[in-house]
Amino acid sequence: MSSNLLLQPDLVLGGPILDLTPDLLRLHDLKGLILDVDDTLVPITSPIASEELKKWIAQIKPLVSIWLVSNNLNWIRIRAIAECLDLPFMLGAAKPSRRKLRQAVENMGLPLEHVAMVGDRLFTDVLAGNRLGMFTILVEPMVDPRQVHRPFDVRSFEVWLSQMFGARLHPSAQNVTNLDKN
Repeated sequence: MSSNLLLQPDLVLGGPILDLTPDLLRLHDLKGLILDVDDTLVPITSPIASEELKKWIAQIKPLVSIWLVSNNLNWIRIRAIAECLDLPFMLGAAKPSRRKLRQAVENMGLPLEHVAMVGDRLFTDVLAGNRLGMFTILVEPMVDPRQVHRPFDVRSFEVWLSQMFGARLHPSAQNVTNLDKN
């Protein structure tokens, strides 16, 4: 697999995770989701999940198996978020390592091709999922409405660099499965 395909998500959502609908899950035959936590589910500055996120989880949870897999090492924070969403979790994943993603998929008891890695970062979430052969979904980060300007945005740099390698990251051009991935 070429390096540009390793950075190419199968689906670019173009909005936050809340825009991932039951129809999209059915369209892509997804039965499981591995979700990143920081800036994918909650802003990195937030200690808890929003009510809007809780409602989204309640809507999606009957349709798919869900695990949280975070690079974050803050056990108290990640556990608190997972508990308020009533979801299993792993932390210290060291993505793009595949080890904890593989463990989560095994715990789901689902075939790998029916599980998606969902995250806001290309060089951690998308790269890890693609390295394992999973369906990958890139979402826009959840932002803290109180934080007007973010310091140097690593995600913007990753997007720019990935596009330099040939990744297509525009939602309008990428709402279909990346057929060149396999």
